[in-house]
Amino acid sequence: MRDPNAIDFWRGLALVTIFINHIPGNTFERYTYSQYGISDAAELFVFLAGWSIGIATRDKSGERESVFRSVQRLLSRTIEVYRAQITIMVLALAMIAGTALVLDNPLILEWHNAGGFFGDPIQTVVGVALLTHQLGFFNILPLYVVLLGVAPLFVIVARYSRLAALGLSLALYATSLVEEWNLPSWPGDGDWFFDPLCWQLLLVLGFVLEDWNRRSPLLRIWARRLVPLGIVIVLLGIVLSVFELRPDPLLVPEPRLIFTFDKTYLTPARLIHFVGVLLAFHLVYAWIAPRIGPAVDYLSRLGRNSLAVFSMGSILSLAGQLVRFWTGGGLLVDVLVVGAGLLGLGTTAWFVEWRSRKPRVRA
Repeated sequence: MRDPNAIDFWRGLALVTIFINHIPGNTFERYTYSQYGISDAAELFVFLAGWSIGIATRDKSGERESVFRSVQRLLSRTIEVYRAQITIMVLALAMIAGTALVLDNPLILEWHNAGGFFGDPIQTVVGVALLTHQLGFFNILPLYVVLLGVAPLFVIVARYSRLAALGLSLALYATSLVEEWNLPSWPGDGDWFFDPLCWQLLLVLGFVLEDWNRRSPLLRIWARRLVPLGIVIVLLGIVLSVFELRPDPLLVPEPRLIFTFDKTYLTPARLIHFVGVLLAFHLVYAWIAPRIGPAVDYLSRLGRNSLAVFSMGSILSLAGQLVRFWTGGGLLVDVLVVGAGLLGLGTTAWFVEWRSRKPRVRA
């Protein structure tokens, strides 16, 4: 088990924020940083995934491991994430169906796009397996599966040139924005909530910056100098969010995605805001870590076990939604739901680490 560090800490914070925000309308949602900016925890989660790839594709000496080993590692992780997505989708559908039975309310079967599964299970179960049918709030892991699946391409290109990998990613991002490319949903109409063709840029950006940060002191120097710029961007994001100042998608010129705040396509405004958040807060961990030790330990533990914690958080957030629907919500219910959820996330992380330390018994 590794010691607490900035990457795990911020990833843990992203996991907690995603859990709370996936229970819409709860009292604590208004206090998450996602309510005070253009970007949110999803950007942080994907960026840190790319940063982690940069760390994971080096050997113990700090040198780049073999291409074969890196590709093998990434494909193995892709399978793990895919397996987690299928598992939590099955559990979520069972929870929705069970709640509809207990409350004798068939309308619950329509919860977050679940109606397609119960109305046409033959086609939809294929869509679930292909990741083309997604429930609301259960669409981050499908994005992650695709991003990890294409990550070997960028890793291989980056072996020759980090700039080439970043350039390829930027070209795909820009073309997808202009042409509005996205992966289609099936069965049913529509596209993916998170467009992998655009969101791959954040993954590649994290991967490339991790390498540059490790190799070049110049990047760290400029990151410190640009902290004031990051603070200005963060403050501007607060003003835009609090006063709900957003461009009307019907009034902006073409290509319209260049000028909107669209989350699906990770539009430039969201990307710029996220970079501002990085600049403004990248030095904060070193200052707060000695002062909030228990919180750092808790969040870092979540970050170290991000896949298990995210999967459990998805299930617990759905449970929280159903409980609030059943009870009508309220402050007391929200305290119990969010408190139990945070305890569940911590217990999940603890269990994963306890299980990994448990000695194996030979037959």
